[in-house]
Amino acid sequence: MSLTNSERAIITTIWDKMSMQADVIGTETLERLFSSYPQTKTYFPHFDLHPGSPQLRAHGSKVMAALGDAVKNIDNVEVALTKLSELHAYVLRVDPVNFKLLSHCLLVTLAAHFPADLSAEVHAAWDKFLSLVSSILTEKYR
Repeated sequence: MSLTNSERAIITTIWDKMSMQADVIGTETLERLFSSYPQTKTYFPHFDLHPGSPQLRAHGSKVMAALGDAVKNIDNVEVALTKLSELHAYVLRVDPVNFKLLSHCLLVTLAAHFPADLSAEVHAAWDKFLSLVSSILTEKYR
């Protein structure tokens, strides 16, 4: 799956806006994930998962930093996410479906923060990009 030049431009433009609120967006995305899909909490038994907790904010920041790396390396996302893919597959053994759930929660969070910017075209580009990221993060499972 490759991104068109137009999709790449859309993704980087929205990322520029998102990055200003990355910590908040990351935290809200995880809060949505754990609230909507409680089974995903099983990977965080040592975290305080209450809304706004320090662990939730810290992990939300990590998620957004990884996404930022993917955006910065949009021409070679596979290389940018290789170590993260290996960590999730071999060490953490995260259920691959969780990446799709997280992507969905991120899109909802984007819509909440940037309703005027999330046109059908932007939504489609980000959905495709997040699908690419999810695919890369789960490729080591195969």
